[in-house]
Amino acid sequence: MANKTLFQRLFGKAIPNTDAINFECAPAYKLSPKQSLAQYAATACFNNTFYADADFQLNGVLDACAAVESEFIARTAVYARRHSFMKDMPALLCAVLASRDLGLHEAVFEKVIDDTKMLRNYVQIVRSGVVGRKSLGSAPKRVVRRWLDMRDEESLFRSSTGANPSLSDILKMTHPKPANASRDAFYGYILGRKHDSGALPALVRDFEKFKAGEDLKIPDLPFMMLSSLPLSQRDWTEIAMRASWQTTRMNLNTFARHGVFAQPGAAERIASRLKDVREIERSRVLPYQLMSTFMNCDSDVPAIVREALEDVMEIAISSVPVIEGKVFVCPDVSGSMSDAITGRRKGATSKVRCIDVAALVTAAADAIPTMAILDDISARRPCARPRRSAWTPAPAPPAPARAPPRIAPTIAPRTGSDLAAHRSPP
Repeated sequence: MANKTLFQRLFGKAIPNTDAINFECAPAYKLSPKQSLAQYAATACFNNTFYADADFQLNGVLDACAAVESEFIARTAVYARRHSFMKDMPALLCAVLASRDLGLHEAVFEKVIDDTKMLRNYVQIVRSGVVGRKSLGSAPKRVVRRWLDMRDEESLFRSSTGANPSLSDILKMTHPKPANASRDAFYGYILGRKHDSGALPALVRDFEKFKAGEDLKIPDLPFMMLSSLPLSQRDWTEIAMRASWQTTRMNLNTFARHGVFAQPGAAERIASRLKDVREIERSRVLPYQLMSTFMNCDSDVPAIVREALEDVMEIAISSVPVIEGKVFVCPDVSGSMSDAITGRRKGATSKVRCIDVAALVTAAADAIPTMAILDDISARRPCARPRRSAWTPAPAPPAPARAPPRIAPTIAPRTGSDLAAHRSPP
């Protein structure tokens, strides 16, 4: 017989030793700078969380950027914006490139800064000094001027709401040169300077006429630009009927408060718009945002609209990929999961908790045959109405003749900065 001491099974010998501890002082694996930056890029919202505050996250990102090459930062910035749908993070990474590699900064700027809000985020971050500079500089100013030149006056006007910095502030910092009389008048209008009113774009003229009461027709503008004006129920209904998908989702309570759903056919039209598959894909909405909308709906929002949100959720989670082989889903149900999903910030704390999103992911995985749920948190799923959907728990399976042994739930790792990606096995 072979030597049992020499040829014993190498149980657990192939698993590397842990080299760090997490915030709970449990053994963990330290992330490399690239892994740490990738983790932050997909999850960090720069708000206070259960373990890490906003400053801790910011310092973690900057430390990781200092340890990796500029090309990786550029790729991460594009991924964070286009695939993770982040806002502050890609703007920060783009600002870091402005201080490190102007060529890469220019190459990814259009891919990352894809709307006026992102432009304001970028300028705000650069001016804050956290990336090593407090002014745009000649090269970033040139990139911003080119970005402005590529947008027409009406699109810039539609997105001109917002401050700190405002579009006017950005124009003052970058000094773009108008290419024609219309652009010259538009810049003068935004800056509050003398301009030729007759040369303004038609949309701007319509807005000014509506403000002055010279025209009762509502201009085709985002309602944020109109909400401060005295609007009738009919005006609000017209605004709601032509609102974008994302604006509709975010303002259902506002529309209900102003009597939009009291108009015949309004609720049906809005419900139909919400279920438009093409619009859902274009909006880049995250499933947890749909959950937040549903959870925050007032009782005045009609049932047909709230039920449409359930259908939208089913569409949103239907694209969950099927992974080959057996996959075990191990939702974390520890105390830290009661924190807000995007962290805590005064006046901007989401009602959706981490545990709610974990339940949502579990519900999505529950529909895939190759995935097994090791910890049932269905009781934490928000219940809408008695129908089988992502909002309602799966029906209990029939009791087996002989109960199988219970599998202990795997607790998800608690990470912060470059600490613990996975808890070491027992």
